[in-house]
Amino acid sequence: MAMIYTQFTMSPATIEFARSLGATGLHIGILGALPTMMLFFQFLAAIVANHLEYRRWLWFPISILQRLILVPVALVPWLLPSLSDTAWLWWLIVLTAVNHALIHFTTPLWLSWLGDYLPHKGLNHYWGYRQVWMYWTGAISLLGGAIFLAESGLDIKYGFAWLVGVGSIFGVFDILFYTKIEEPPVAKVKEPKLKKVLMTPFLDPNFRSYISFTCFWHFAAMLGAPFISYYLLEYTGMDVFRLLLLWTCAWLGGAVFSKRLGSMADHYGNRPVLILCTAFKSTNMIGLLFLPKDPTLAFWIMVPVFIIDSLLNAGIAIANNGFMLKNSPSENRTMYIAAGTALAGLVGGITSILAGAFLVMSSGWSVTILGKEFNNFHLIFFISLLMRLVAAFYARSVREPDSHWTAQVIMKLVGVTPFRMMRFPVGLYRSFRTDELREMSPKERRKQSRLEKAKQTQNAGSGPVEPV
Repeated sequence: MAMIYTQFTMSPATIEFARSLGATGLHIGILGALPTMMLFFQFLAAIVANHLEYRRWLWFPISILQRLILVPVALVPWLLPSLSDTAWLWWLIVLTAVNHALIHFTTPLWLSWLGDYLPHKGLNHYWGYRQVWMYWTGAISLLGGAIFLAESGLDIKYGFAWLVGVGSIFGVFDILFYTKIEEPPVAKVKEPKLKKVLMTPFLDPNFRSYISFTCFWHFAAMLGAPFISYYLLEYTGMDVFRLLLLWTCAWLGGAVFSKRLGSMADHYGNRPVLILCTAFKSTNMIGLLFLPKDPTLAFWIMVPVFIIDSLLNAGIAIANNGFMLKNSPSENRTMYIAAGTALAGLVGGITSILAGAFLVMSSGWSVTILGKEFNNFHLIFFISLLMRLVAAFYARSVREPDSHWTAQVIMKLVGVTPFRMMRFPVGLYRSFRTDELREMSPKERRKQSRLEKAKQTQNAGSGPVEPV
């Protein structure tokens, strides 16, 4: 139900709706920034939660209000037919800001509720199974929205109104389902002093490493992510039907692999899954850089790129949620969740607005390299690509003591024989292990080195390995 609401009210159709009202790159940058900029409301929720006995009765009314907040935007043609497009656009931006503020106020309450409710053993399996249903629902919802906009013949302003109306109904039903879910009492901090509540997550070295990584990752991702739909509509000339169909295909990657990714995170830990998924998140930026100015060809090129990107997004989402819930104590959990997302959201939001302002100021700029024309969109995608590659290395700094080595996950993915071949030369094999060995004490490193040398000596004397 929540996914139907999300896809109907915050889909790429919203970007086309904004464009029909005269939105520029700056407006798109602001709209792209709001989901992360409003994350600081999670800090407020974390403070409030430490004074509650139960979260349910605060969460319910705010969540229902949030699911209805965009309805006034949809009703403008009937309520205020004389309203100018500029005023309508800013009305959309303001209510979208309120929408995300309410979302982020309720998110830590909801996550801490489920963190207390769900068992920690096999937690990522639960999230992976949940993601499967969410991704399939997202795909079907977007497909339905695309068909509706294409077949109804309605102008995007009226079509968007119908999407918001139907989505809001499903969104309210989603909240009502939680009346039947049990809620354990809130585990409060014994002395809920504001400074202690705020600072505890940042004093935890493991969680601090995670906060640092998420801040850099949001900076890298938000340089390009908010402008993907805008670029496809503006540069390639793709219509709304193809765009929604493209995002429908994107959900398929997460739908197919989420359950598997959840099991991997449970078995190996959240850190290696986070590292591997981040390492390949530059794929969509590479695809966008070399996309032809042909909407049909661009669509078919981006379908596999979006599917892969959706798979990676699913892995990152599962690893993030798993890390925050497993590495946060039951008391003050809402503040840990807020610290793990809100600070990074502020970084990402500011990045998105600045990138949008750059698109406006550099409008019309282009350069031709080897017969290919590159414009201001390509420039921010290229910078985002470089920063995402840096983030892949930065992900190795995340500390999760109980997680397996990243190399073990690679071995599981590529199979035993190719990985065994990769051990020679030894230097290449060790490059996979640098981030793991760095966290060992000197004594543990020496012991590990002796074990490796013993294994190499044994392998050298055992003759060639038979192919499997």
